[in-house]
Amino acid sequence: MPEPTEIRSFIAANLPLAPVPGVPEIRLHKAGPTSGLRRLAAQDEAGFGTPYWAYYWGGGLALARHLLDRPEAVAGRRVIDLGAGSGIVGIAAAMAGAAAVTAVEIDAYAAAAIALNAEANRVAVTVRVLDMLDDPPPPADLIAVGDLFYEAELARRATAFLDRCMDAGIEVLVGDPWRAFLPRHRLRAIGEYRVSERGGADATMAAAVFAMEPMAN
Repeated sequence: MPEPTEIRSFIAANLPLAPVPGVPEIRLHKAGPTSGLRRLAAQDEAGFGTPYWAYYWGGGLALARHLLDRPEAVAGRRVIDLGAGSGIVGIAAAMAGAAAVTAVEIDAYAAAAIALNAEANRVAVTVRVLDMLDDPPPPADLIAVGDLFYEAELARRATAFLDRCMDAGIEVLVGDPWRAFLPRHRLRAIGEYRVSERGGADATMAAAVFAMEPMAN
């Protein structure tokens, strides 16, 4: 794997920084046709993975918009952006007045992108690279989950972790464009949005923000 400074330098030089469609208050480094992510991947054939952190995701777009429009959801609170990707949700939480924001990711490339994106938006976001889904509840008031229910096993583990967090008194908000493994029976919609993962007005999709409800006894 390239050194963290090399990854940051590559992202800064090759992924243009631009306002996010539908969330123009936030600017992100986003991959384009000439970004050359394959060059970065070629330096780390075993560990590069999928560069999801370099693109917009519908659930993250919706949840970021929601937090900016409703800052009372995060103001003065300790927020964790779980599976943070580009960091857009955590950045929105920080902009909306969260007392502290931690972005949690399993991907070192995503961590580099989050740090750059937070810096570009002049907010403080702590980045942690770890898989916490089997861990006890972290010290937090709110866990924000943008688009984490796209695979069955990941959705199962995430739901079990979030259940432990709610049992500990932590609130959970989920942004998702109704992907296949979303635990719909556990969610209460509190906002609906039209978002564009590809950035064009002609390619919008429906996404929602949900409050996750504790499991019934």
